Amino acid sequence: MNGTAAATGGSASCRFAHYFVVCGVDTETGLEPDDGAGKYARFRGRDDISAAGFEQSPIRRSFKSKVLVHYPENMDRNPFNKDAVNMLCLPRGLSFRTQADSLDPQFHSFTVTSDDGTRSYGFVHTFYEEVTSPQIITAMQTLYQMHHVEHHSSSSTSSPSSSTSSSASTPSTSSMDSLASSLEESDAESLTSGVSGCLGCVGSFDAARDTLYVSKALCLITPLPFLQASRQFLAQLHQAVTSQMAPPLPLESYVYNILYEVPLPPPGRSLRFHGVQGPIVCQRPGPGELPLGDYPLGEAFSLLGVDNMVKLLTCALLETQVLLYSKDYQRLMMVAEGITTLLFPFQWQHIYLPIISTPLHHLLDAPVPFLMGIQHRNGAQRSSLHLPHEANLCFVDIDSHCVEAPEDLPLFPDQTELIQELSEVLLSFGLPPRGGVTATTTTGSTSSSPRLSSLVLEDLMEDRRNGNLGGEELAVLERLQALARRCGGGKVSEGGKTLGHVFEEEEEELKAAKLNIQLREVFAVRFAAIFGRYEDFIVNSAMDLDSWLNNRDGTCSFDKGSFLSVQPAAHLHFLSRFLETSMFSSFVDGKVVSRWVDREPLQQLFDGRMERERLYDISDEESRNRPYRKCTTLFESAQAIERRLLKTDHTAIHPHLLDMKIGQGRHHPGYFPRLQADVLAQKHASTRRAFRQTKLLDPSPQAVSLTHREFVDGLLSECRLKTKRMLKERMGKECVELGQGEANITGLQENTLIHGLCDLLERTWGHETSHMTHLTEGFLCFCSGSNSLDQRLSDDGPLLLRGSLIQDMRFIQTMRDDLSEVGQARAWIHLALEKKMLSQHLKELLTNPELLRQLYKPHAFLLCEEEREQFLYHLLSLNTVDYLCFTRTFTSISIPYRVVIIPMKKLSIAMATVNPWVCVSGELGDSGVRQIPKNAQEIFFQNLGRLSTLQLGVQENSGLLAKCLIDCVVVYNEITGHTYRFPCGRWLGRGVGDGSLERVLIGQLVSPGAEEDAGRWSGTPPELASPSQSVRAVLGSLGGMHSAEVQEDLREAANNLVKHFHKPEQERGNLTVLLCGEGGLVLALEKFLLHGFRSNRLFQRNVFVWDFVEKAVVSMETNDQMGDLHGSTLPKSPPCDLLWRYVHAINSSPRNIGKEGKFQLFVCLGIRDKLLSQWFPLLAECPLTARTYEDGALLRDRAALHSLCRILQTLNDFSITLEAALVKGVEL
Repeated sequence: MNGTAAATGGSASCRFAHYFVVCGVDTETGLEPDDGAGKYARFRGRDDISAAGFEQSPIRRSFKSKVLVHYPENMDRNPFNKDAVNMLCLPRGLSFRTQADSLDPQFHSFTVTSDDGTRSYGFVHTFYEEVTSPQIITAMQTLYQMHHVEHHSSSSTSSPSSSTSSSASTPSTSSMDSLASSLEESDAESLTSGVSGCLGCVGSFDAARDTLYVSKALCLITPLPFLQASRQFLAQLHQAVTSQMAPPLPLESYVYNILYEVPLPPPGRSLRFHGVQGPIVCQRPGPGELPLGDYPLGEAFSLLGVDNMVKLLTCALLETQVLLYSKDYQRLMMVAEGITTLLFPFQWQHIYLPIISTPLHHLLDAPVPFLMGIQHRNGAQRSSLHLPHEANLCFVDIDSHCVEAPEDLPLFPDQTELIQELSEVLLSFGLPPRGGVTATTTTGSTSSSPRLSSLVLEDLMEDRRNGNLGGEELAVLERLQALARRCGGGKVSEGGKTLGHVFEEEEEELKAAKLNIQLREVFAVRFAAIFGRYEDFIVNSAMDLDSWLNNRDGTCSFDKGSFLSVQPAAHLHFLSRFLETSMFSSFVDGKVVSRWVDREPLQQLFDGRMERERLYDISDEESRNRPYRKCTTLFESAQAIERRLLKTDHTAIHPHLLDMKIGQGRHHPGYFPRLQADVLAQKHASTRRAFRQTKLLDPSPQAVSLTHREFVDGLLSECRLKTKRMLKERMGKECVELGQGEANITGLQENTLIHGLCDLLERTWGHETSHMTHLTEGFLCFCSGSNSLDQRLSDDGPLLLRGSLIQDMRFIQTMRDDLSEVGQARAWIHLALEKKMLSQHLKELLTNPELLRQLYKPHAFLLCEEEREQFLYHLLSLNTVDYLCFTRTFTSISIPYRVVIIPMKKLSIAMATVNPWVCVSGELGDSGVRQIPKNAQEIFFQNLGRLSTLQLGVQENSGLLAKCLIDCVVVYNEITGHTYRFPCGRWLGRGVGDGSLERVLIGQLVSPGAEEDAGRWSGTPPELASPSQSVRAVLGSLGGMHSAEVQEDLREAANNLVKHFHKPEQERGNLTVLLCGEGGLVLALEKFLLHGFRSNRLFQRNVFVWDFVEKAVVSMETNDQMGDLHGSTLPKSPPCDLLWRYVHAINSSPRNIGKEGKFQLFVCLGIRDKLLSQWFPLLAECPLTARTYEDGALLRDRAALHSLCRILQTLNDFSITLEAALVKGVEL
């Protein structure tokens, strides 16, 4: 339905536009050099320093612009930021041209984010206006004469003299009037005579010959991104100025109309309002549609390509630093806005400045995620940019169609299928998906704005939009359009457009809008598929809003581990990092807060889409293998926009004649007039109040200092939160409950947290640096810049060990050839964290204050002593937990291990008679059998990860004298400093103990290694080692041990195994420890079988459980063969056959592992094959048991035996995989 809408007298927040601004040269104050560009370019080391400095011709220099007028004066809800708007309207300042230069107008847009997070959008039409001020022309003439003399003298003099003349020629006043008057007559004559030889040169200027033009900007600031409508309005306004014919109404009427009488279109509706020459249509999405996005995504995809756009979006989602680079300001804004609109339902939470002017280039040193864009001029190269955070930087060269992403960037979920779907959408609109195409769009051109002078044609166009043309009239209009296309179409009127051109523009605009919404719908459906069940993992622990806000830092609002456990494995790398971002945390917080307050519009829209997505809801198991599902709403979403654009719903009040005095509003072709403030201020808001400017857009020294002060505080706060999170997740709850073992979080989540720590250190190290681009370069600067570093390390005593700072860095640089410098820095952080020396190493590097001042600017974080000490203190807290991040990340490197076999002190001489070998096993594999050299203890293995078991043996041909009582074996990692102790406490050799020539020992991480003092270390509880000699000695007296204690130990061992398997697979510790370690299942069952044992006179002097098992099996076999069971109720059954088979297989193994090793293997194989619960009743009913055990023995107690079998049966529910070291040589 058509209607007429107006905003007269309405709220300012409902208006289409908030401000109309004109920026340009202030003739009253004259020219003021914008020397910030030159200074910054020199400081950054760019190639284009001459483009901004005083070495260039004045025509090519930048001068400060000013806001000439803006209407209204101010608004309560959106105060006018004069400095920021001026800076963004003309980011390079004023530029001058002559008639020999291109004077084509340009269009770009920008955005300003206020302190409360709301955005306003600015749309700027920049054109060149002839300079009529004699002051400006004289000043430019004088500057050019001075430049010519300087340039001429510098070519014939030495560098020092030219430097002097350069500094002398730099104007120090803000006005050029005083400059011209200060010249002596003789100097002026010499200048004038020297200029004549350079007339006609590039950048030359002669006031008598040339016409001088200066840039001027018309800007419209709106609350919503109405790109196309604002561009058309400004273009029509400029064309009215350049036209020889006066517009129908004074320009004030059109500006007044757009500011005060044109409202925002209602949601789901379209609105038509009038510019100077013709109607303009804008539309607004409805409540169930994606938010307004008017920037042409099709052009962004055409420039960068689908692959690069997906890569760029991935970087934005993971909150890396994104820097856009282009000659065209509008391209910077287009790509930035395109990416942020594709983030739906998430929102960018950090610095967002798609266009930063020269005075704001210090923000490139910001140690936080950002999305910023900088313009480069002709001749500038990518290699000339020296950025401080390149390790975590996504650099987007839009003009070169190139995206340089961080080297460890994960793939977006279902990236291949997503790229294929996006390519199909682009191809359906005739656009190539590969990119590299420079599209000619109406966004950057001002010549395509509609100018319809024929009232009949205008009425036809409006009737067509309103749907008022019948079938016959519409057919005639379509035939006219086709005829105009075939014939080229004559001009409708002087300066007007062809009929065909008008229709083509409308179709292109509609096509771009439909492509926009379809591309956005594809991504929206992707996020809906990935996070469709996110509500199931929200943790609502607070009772009210106040309690939640007060405990926000210590509250976990999303169960990340459970969410990741139901995701496809290929998506985990991306999702684990995305769940740690601020945008996801903000999204979850919005969901939690919606319990007490109204939901955010984006959250409400996304949740509404989730209702539709639940139609495809699947189980957790199926979700891990869910197929890729394409977007099915492309046609419907495009059709909704087409309906609104082809048939407008509302029409705003037409511009009308205002109450102006006679003579006001006079038309001067080619000049934008000074508008009448008294007329345009009629709707001026009477209430004035103080307002805060956006701090980031304030280039004053005080604001810059305050901004970097906030960066410093933010880094410190981030360090505190990250270390707290790492400690909390690493310690875990299981560590407290069990009092033993290691409470791991998933390896994926741990890697994500450590990656975040590396990123934090990179940003901290690079904040406000003047030399370094990444952490490795920083380390090298510190190491090479301090000649006394080696001496200081030597003086510190313990630091002289292999874990020293310099030696670690040297190892990292040589361990792999394929590591980039960024990779080396992160490898060093992993190693220092694993060695628990990260804080100490960094502190050592930062002990040279003179070097710090050389490498960093005054506001740098590392120059803030108090914050730096707190930062190191937070890192020191990570020493309370154990990390194996280096060992588990760099798995393919070769690491030297030192293996030491320690005998009992009184029998240490016996080691000289044996020839031992070892086989070390870890989570990444085993070393193979390695002979211990006689005169060396250092052995090189491939990285084995965390060590778990060690096989120790002697050669069978060593003879009877080759025997020794081994206390333990110590394995020391030469790189990480980790020491593993493998307790033994038993004999090794023939004729002693159980006659074992080989033992399997369970390892224990003794200490993190290389600590400042052993008393400080309080890591997570150590793993249980293999039973020591003292434990074995206790077993001999177990006959007097209370049965309740034995049963309690057995239940505890089984309970630990159950807990192990109920954890996620990535969180499980070492199963071998729970089976064979001290307090493990093997030792508990050994205690059970030794309880109530009569005596040891039936067997050998020492009691070994394996003797009883072996003789019981022999007894059962003998009775079976004789057919005489002597009253036994034991029948022959499959479990019995399996028991005989397993015992014979263990006894016939080529490994000489002794009786204790055989029983250990017996238990491990039985629990693996789910047979142990069947074997113990067989042993209990064997006739030998009654003769061997007392009446009160647990094995003869039916209740105790039944309880044991039930405990063992609970373990049958789990799939147990044994280490190769335990079952080597046994084929079953």
